[in-house]
Amino acid sequence: MKALVCRAFGPIDSLVLEDVPDPKPDAGQVLVGVRACGINFPDVLIVQGKYQFKPTPPFSPGGEVAGVVEAVGSGVEGVRAGDRVVAFGPYGGLAEKLLVDELHVVPAPEGLDFVTASCLVTAHGTTLHALRDRAHLRGGETLLVLGAAGGVGLAAVQIGKRLGARVIAAASSPEKLEICKAEGADLTIDYSREDLKERVKALTGGAGADVVYDPVGGPYTEAALRATAWNGRFLVIGFAAGDIPKVPMNLVLLKGCSIVGVFWGMAMARDPAHGRAQLQEILAWAKDGSLHPHVHARYPLAKALDALRDVERRRVQGKAVVVVGGAQA
Repeated sequence: MKALVCRAFGPIDSLVLEDVPDPKPDAGQVLVGVRACGINFPDVLIVQGKYQFKPTPPFSPGGEVAGVVEAVGSGVEGVRAGDRVVAFGPYGGLAEKLLVDELHVVPAPEGLDFVTASCLVTAHGTTLHALRDRAHLRGGETLLVLGAAGGVGLAAVQIGKRLGARVIAAASSPEKLEICKAEGADLTIDYSREDLKERVKALTGGAGADVVYDPVGGPYTEAALRATAWNGRFLVIGFAAGDIPKVPMNLVLLKGCSIVGVFWGMAMARDPAHGRAQLQEILAWAKDGSLHPHVHARYPLAKALDALRDVERRRVQGKAVVVVGGAQA
């Protein structure tokens, strides 16, 4: 099979598309014929050896796919050959076939296309876990989303609105903020031109944001923490800006707020039944048309490196998707 292979940690330009042996499922494993693979920022980090999970090279990046089951190992009962599924894991998806444990496979609803299904696992799974399980977001509360035009950012805008929040989207250009408004954001902040803390205060009548969703880190974290409301919850999602911020902890004391870590992958490992149920809920929203992931661009497997480059260079609003074998349905 064809696969985009990382043979040593380093820049993504070191990846090579090559022929590798087809994997075969052992007991409890499922072999999925990949039709589409959603690209996320951790896919860039894992190649560089900067992610919290470091696979042993050689491996293929890509942590979420949609496709068709080709074979199952002994003991697998939840799916069978021919089933349409979404599958997830920290790596392996940028290939024609993906081998995963059965717990990392969820049936895909009939009628949901592969490209859409491949966009929903990581960003929307992380976001629903963050907003519902970790922040306990309530209807009527104000949610501030940083990096709101990215994959997880737009997922937070969409799911935040679904959960009844008043959503403030913060991003770095008017063009990105237009996409956020189209996806349901109530208010917007261009933090390349506006003072983030002061604008949040102005938009909330001085109260601040009840929940902050931060996948960016870097220079915006402290400003957003300063704009957090009394008894607010600051969600640490990731560090797309590259720098892990150090914040004055007296702010947490003075605001009576909480800094809450969000590690969806570990949450899935510790309680897979709960995580899978949330994924099925998200897939059902997409099936009934009430949730539409924003697809920035589609790339063939031969151009998968371009998809990773575009994500690394912040060129993607929403999701980049690698389509394998030209499959769309």
